[in-house]
Amino acid sequence: MAGEERAVGRRAVLRAAAPAVVGGLAGCATTLGAGGPGTVSVLAAGSLARTVEDHVGPAFERRTGTVTYGEYYGSNALLRLVEDGVEYPDVVVSADATLLRDRLYGEFTDWDVAFAANSLGVGYRERTAFGRALARGEPWYEAALAADPGAVAIADPDLDPLGYRALQAFELAAAEHGLDGFRGTMAERVYEEPEEPQLLAGVETGSRAAGVVYRNMALDRGLPFLEFPDAYNFSRAGMADHYATVTYTTGDGYTARGRPILYNATVLEDAANPGAGRRLVQFLLDNPAVLVEAGLTVGAQLPTPSGSVPEAVGL
Repeated sequence: MAGEERAVGRRAVLRAAAPAVVGGLAGCATTLGAGGPGTVSVLAAGSLARTVEDHVGPAFERRTGTVTYGEYYGSNALLRLVEDGVEYPDVVVSADATLLRDRLYGEFTDWDVAFAANSLGVGYRERTAFGRALARGEPWYEAALAADPGAVAIADPDLDPLGYRALQAFELAAAEHGLDGFRGTMAERVYEEPEEPQLLAGVETGSRAAGVVYRNMALDRGLPFLEFPDAYNFSRAGMADHYATVTYTTGDGYTARGRPILYNATVLEDAANPGAGRRLVQFLLDNPAVLVEAGLTVGAQLPTPSGSVPEAVGL
């Protein structure tokens, strides 16, 4: 398939699907789902690329001898790939638990387990006008408004919960800080990155000042991270009703309400290696220290099952 990169060997290609790519791949065969008995294929949120590649995958292989092959996209994009029959992974992992249930339940799976949480904020480069403003104690939103257009990046909200959460955070921040029209102003000024795993690459190279990202993504790259206040960092389960006051409707018509960040995993009904898939999900549940090391949060409320979780996945 022209223009399409695939995982080869132990490391997977870190990329995300733009809408044209999602449509253009329909009907094409892929490597996911075609592995042997000693492999498990994972289609996961782009924010988990390094989590899977550098932490979960190696630890799971050491424990079980099973090699993990991953591809990483914005969660809305990856779920569309499953719905359209483009990808056939064993395990699907979403950065928005409700999104997975809304899009895959009934046809592709009837269960999942939420296993980790995260928080939203700004990963930034210190040697920029934005970074220097933060060092002086200026509020992040004033620094963002003063930055050049395109200096602050967000993920594509039509492909990725990270993108629509950024816009939702801008709206909640407007209410929190009395910033009239802040969401609309920022939506016009930010750069939308379609490839979630690459969202902070521009910050690293200096071509961008900051990105609205999850905490683990900034830690992955050793960048400073300014966590947003609880009112709009989507990290507090007890603030779910408050988060739900804001929405975003994607280009394909899905309306996402603001909600706490929860990662969940499932094994597809037509998985090539369902046993290996269930073992990987079990590994996520049994090894919270691996997830915490990668910068995720595993609170007392996790793991949380939903649907008809198979007996092979013990909670």
